[in-house]
Amino acid sequence: IPELAHADPRAFGIVLESHEGDVYEAGESQAPFTIQSISKPFAYAMALEDSGVAAVEAKIDVEPSGDAFNSISLDPVSGRPLNPMINAGAITSTSLVGGGGRAGGGGAGAGGAGGPRVAGEERLGRIVAGLSRFAGRPLAVDEEVAASETATGHRNRAIGWMLRSRGILDGDPDATLEVYFRQCAVGVDCRDLSLMAATLANGGVHPLTGERALAREHVQQVLSVMTTCGMYDAAGNWMVRVGLPAKSGVGGGILALLPGQLGLAVFSPRLDAWGNSVRGVFACGELSRDLDLHFLRASRPAHVAIAARHAVDREPSRRRRPAAERELLERVGRRGIVFELQGDVLVASAERIIRAVLSEPLDVAAIDLRDAEYVDPPSVRLLHATAARLHEEGRELAFVERAGRDALGVGAATGGAASGGATNGAAAAGGDGADAVHIFPDRDSASEWIEERLLARHGGGDLARAACSLDEHRLMRDLSGEQLAQLAALLRPRSFTAGELIAGVGGQATEVFLLMRGELSTSVPLPDGGRRRLATLTPGWTIGEMAVLGEGARTADTRGDTDGDLLVLAADDFHALADSNPPLHAALLRNMLTGAYELAANLTRELGRPSGAGA
Repeated sequence: IPELAHADPRAFGIVLESHEGDVYEAGESQAPFTIQSISKPFAYAMALEDSGVAAVEAKIDVEPSGDAFNSISLDPVSGRPLNPMINAGAITSTSLVGGGGRAGGGGAGAGGAGGPRVAGEERLGRIVAGLSRFAGRPLAVDEEVAASETATGHRNRAIGWMLRSRGILDGDPDATLEVYFRQCAVGVDCRDLSLMAATLANGGVHPLTGERALAREHVQQVLSVMTTCGMYDAAGNWMVRVGLPAKSGVGGGILALLPGQLGLAVFSPRLDAWGNSVRGVFACGELSRDLDLHFLRASRPAHVAIAARHAVDREPSRRRRPAAERELLERVGRRGIVFELQGDVLVASAERIIRAVLSEPLDVAAIDLRDAEYVDPPSVRLLHATAARLHEEGRELAFVERAGRDALGVGAATGGAASGGATNGAAAAGGDGADAVHIFPDRDSASEWIEERLLARHGGGDLARAACSLDEHRLMRDLSGEQLAQLAALLRPRSFTAGELIAGVGGQATEVFLLMRGELSTSVPLPDGGRRRLATLTPGWTIGEMAVLGEGARTADTRGDTDGDLLVLAADDFHALADSNPPLHAALLRNMLTGAYELAANLTRELGRPSGAGA
């Protein structure tokens, strides 16, 4: 086809389109070229719909030929073209579009006998409209290429007359050939082809328009012949190396797809001995290897969901913060999110997850993989690349992973030294900075890390974490100066050191502790020997009020995380205030109950999370 020689041999473009319509493109992805033989599976699809499966199979077989795409040959027994991807079968498919093969139907130069004829322009209009429906936009014939094909298509004319001699075509073959030449000259770009591929991957429904371009029952038959015959006599090598249903064209395009996941298109004009784009074949092979796309390896279903998303302004960590930090996080906490996943994370599902993360106006995020049953290696690479990309943009991404599983492939156990300001068990693997992969053993520790990073970004690092005065303490809210003085006379100071047990599980609750300086945490033992943090407290918080109010045993251990100071109120002194100073007792009781209510609300919210999500 002389007109095709005018293409720039250096041109190269590639587009990957998810079956949901999200596009990733590089190079000259919008450079125009003609569809050529990539039209064949779509014309075959239209023939199946218009003439019916039985009529099409009566005239076109579905066996690989082992011959060149333009070979002048038919099956020696049946007399049919061996498959719809070689020229003989493709010309026959064109003749059956518009119902030419239905019983009682006919067509101008097409199969069938009797009945109304389908004119060439009507058939061409049906084909161009069908290709446009797959592409999601109006396509048109490139008239210069069409004229070049018509002027030089002598071998295809020989094939047409051969088909006529065997009764595969009726009437004048030139009428069908004229439609076929123009069908192959329809102009497209890589984006069009990727959407056409994604439509087939999506069961025949266009991912953007939502329009059904092909009945689901015909998609399987079209993909089957693409798999076995789409790359001509190089189909075997293609399936071993690439493993995707595909179709090439001498215009330099290649269309490929992974059913249920994505469509792929490549354009590069230089062709190999089989008429396939040299760079296109190589690029598809590299992508298949790097993203594990071979459809015989994709044995697990790509079902994954973002089960929940938790912004830290609504669902904070168990770190109980000073008022100034809480107020700042209430303002900026929506910019820090934990995404919880469920299901299998394969390339297509990882792409959806990453797209969701990147679309959020966030500064810091974490992806919780604990309920993801399987994470394949290419998805791991995509997740790592996303973390690096966010780092380059001045944002941050961490992960939550089950201890010991190492699905992220960093070779570091979760738990261990704090990372990035979190204080309860993050591991940083893979180096520092952009190479660091922050991994947390539970969502709570990831949420705390997110809070710390948000505070550092939005001025929280300037907030004082020094000792609070008695009048600043939460338990002293709304107390008068006189009441503060009366209570101060009952309080006794106590210091603690990092790691010191301040109160233990089962001990009698005889004291209320007011934290004035430093930090401490409450936790409970777990059956596996580990511990679960209930809260980390900062100056201004109270410990033990619920047990004192109930006069029961302590239900958690309290240990110092740092050195610090407490003020201790004996339970007996507190209860005695009910007789000696009822207004002060009532005010303290109200503030204790307020703190108890906040704790109960936090626990209720955590109990309402999906199974496994709270830890």
